[in-house]
Amino acid sequence: MEARRGKVKLEKIIKEFHLEVVYAPENIDDILIECSDVHRPGIQLSEQYYDYFDSDRIQILGKVENYFMIKKSVEERKLAYDKLMETGIPAIVITRKLNITEELFESAKKYSVPLLRTEESTSAFMAALIAFLNVSLAPTITRHGVLVEVYGEGVLLLGESGVGKSETAVELIKRGHRLVADDAVDIKRVSAKTLVGSSPEIIRHFIELRGIGIIDVRKIFGMGAVKNTENINLVINLELWQQGKNYERLGLDKEVTNILGIDIPSLTVPVRPGRNLAGIIEIAAMNHRQQNMGYNAAEELSERLTKQMNGIEMTGKDLF
Repeated sequence: MEARRGKVKLEKIIKEFHLEVVYAPENIDDILIECSDVHRPGIQLSEQYYDYFDSDRIQILGKVENYFMIKKSVEERKLAYDKLMETGIPAIVITRKLNITEELFESAKKYSVPLLRTEESTSAFMAALIAFLNVSLAPTITRHGVLVEVYGEGVLLLGESGVGKSETAVELIKRGHRLVADDAVDIKRVSAKTLVGSSPEIIRHFIELRGIGIIDVRKIFGMGAVKNTENINLVINLELWQQGKNYERLGLDKEVTNILGIDIPSLTVPVRPGRNLAGIIEIAAMNHRQQNMGYNAAEELSERLTKQMNGIEMTGKDLF
């Protein structure tokens, strides 16, 4: 499945960061941000250097750029700002609530570029904006499955329809764990190592149970039973028990599931009548957490057995 790139409306960024709108063109409602990088156009304003300039980025003007431009003449400021605006940048944000020169305002108005302002320092604002854009614009795919939080671990349950994913999720919720998504899980790659899962808004907090229908988990079990997003730490593939298939019994062979280029530790759990899947998933989550803290029970047992076998061999040699 091909990942899709996100888009975020400029209006959402304005609301998220409580930005002052100094100038807004008529089409501000339609402006979409598609690039997660931002830029301080120092060299563009000073040297008019636009080779390799990415006009899709939000431009940030801080104290350095502001005071540099104040020292220029009115005509130099007008020329520099016009050159920047005509590239088609999506918006300019002035930090530290700095004063806005008439030349900057008139140039923004001339080229219909939104002019925004914040009280935040330049570095703090840029860091927060980049983090927000990385999440909002992250590559996203939708997988058929269930995402639950179990003992602080995000567990993604995969498997064919009817294998029991939703029923297992309900049992986990009754045990005090939390539902993130049922049936469809939106997965975002927010960094080189992190996947975050959520539910499409239209079906958020709902579960489909065959024979019963749709239930609202939040209203039946309370707000403590649901969560909007969760990192994906472990993938558990549920499949109907296949007679004769060799399933992992020791846990020494490590499986992974690749999602959006990231390998996530995974397990394959066979399903058959009488198996307590909720209990098994609880143990799997706790065991995965323990492994992340540096302890692996399977490796510990293997080491003990190796030491015991070596001890027997040494004893046998000493006897002769």
